[in-house]
Amino acid sequence: MSRREQLLLTARLSMPSILAQISTIIMMYIDAAMVGSLGANEAASIGLVTTSMWLVGGICSSIATGFSVQVAHLIGANRSNEARKVMRQSFAVALSLSIAIAVAGSIISPHLPHWLGGNDQITSDASSYFLIMVVCVPFLETQIIAGSMLRSSGNMRIPSLLNVLMCVLDVLFNFFFIFHTREVTTALGSITIPGMGLGVTGAAMGSALAEVVVAILMMYYVTVKSSELAIINENGSFKPTPEVIKRAVKIGTPIGIQQIIMSSAQILITAIVAPLGSVAIAANAFGITAESLCYMPGFGIADAATTLVGQSVGAKRRELTRSFAQITVTLGIVVMTVMGIFMYVGAPIMMGIMTPVQEVVDLGVSVMRIEAFAEPLFAAAIVSYGVMVGAGDTLMPCVITLSSMWAVRLTLAALLAPRYGLKGVWTAMCIELCFRGTMFLIRLARGKWMNKIEKN
Repeated sequence: MSRREQLLLTARLSMPSILAQISTIIMMYIDAAMVGSLGANEAASIGLVTTSMWLVGGICSSIATGFSVQVAHLIGANRSNEARKVMRQSFAVALSLSIAIAVAGSIISPHLPHWLGGNDQITSDASSYFLIMVVCVPFLETQIIAGSMLRSSGNMRIPSLLNVLMCVLDVLFNFFFIFHTREVTTALGSITIPGMGLGVTGAAMGSALAEVVVAILMMYYVTVKSSELAIINENGSFKPTPEVIKRAVKIGTPIGIQQIIMSSAQILITAIVAPLGSVAIAANAFGITAESLCYMPGFGIADAATTLVGQSVGAKRRELTRSFAQITVTLGIVVMTVMGIFMYVGAPIMMGIMTPVQEVVDLGVSVMRIEAFAEPLFAAAIVSYGVMVGAGDTLMPCVITLSSMWAVRLTLAALLAPRYGLKGVWTAMCIELCFRGTMFLIRLARGKWMNKIEKN
């Protein structure tokens, strides 16, 4: 492939995923605005358990990655029959593990907000929100693994469109579940909008129901409509085989450990923020949502990087692998640098959309402007990680990420929070992301992550 063809292919695969990520953030904005309109305590109740849901989502993603990387390698090597065998086995493993996660999460849901240091004003709502979301984890896992399989086959469009649909459904469901029945005056007259008035619990129900619908549609497409992966007319076993499980464990375990320890670190950050009060918890949660608009395009490009690198590795094309890595990482840095500038300038508007509480807005704006300076190197970390996952190199990226999170971010946050409050916590985050991005660029330049190519 010429350099121009590589650039065009990267853009073609990246854009649907970027648009899907942006639509997800728009959904989060609207969700946050809906809940934020109820008050700071309601916003804080969701913010308190958000990092715990990240932990659950991270585990689900690591399970999917252990199998989807194998599928990308097999499709790159023109071995679609074997790819479908791996996919069938992935469904059996993912369903079993996600049910276990849902049961465990349900058991701890009444206690989790108290463990995180939440006050009595927010713990009840926080517990209800977490319980509803965690019960639907099997559907979340289904959505993640089906989407990962489609992306591994080079189909970025369908997962992206379905993620956009999930955002639309989430907003529609939340309007109904969160608010009471109300009259809205328009130019055409008064309109009655029905609602259940469930508040924070309604926000969880709306999001969970949207996940369920999209999980069903995603599974339908990958098993019935996909030209490479459809299994509807095949007779095949879903029973896991030792070889596939061994590869999945080798690829997915470092990612799973990373997600668990990273999310644990983020949960500890939440525990550090919780004593600062409801305003700080709400500003932290809204700030994270607002910042997501800047870094989610990076994850979209990382998805494309994983697919392109994974299929190049499967085809044993070393120079093509290196070239796609350079193109995707550079593109990620450029896009997120622009988004960082946008975040710094637009922070007041971004925060103002989500909450009418001026104290929360002011604090959120100040921490977002600190974080804006980390976006270029954050992009380097995000996309480089996607490159290395596609190559099947997951151990060292895991070590880099965990060392950075625990040795840099947590240490600095614990030292700075008592004196500087939430600004100290976000300063620690900014420093850590810059450090992590630098470490990933060094590993990318050295090229050891491509050693897997010669072993395939």
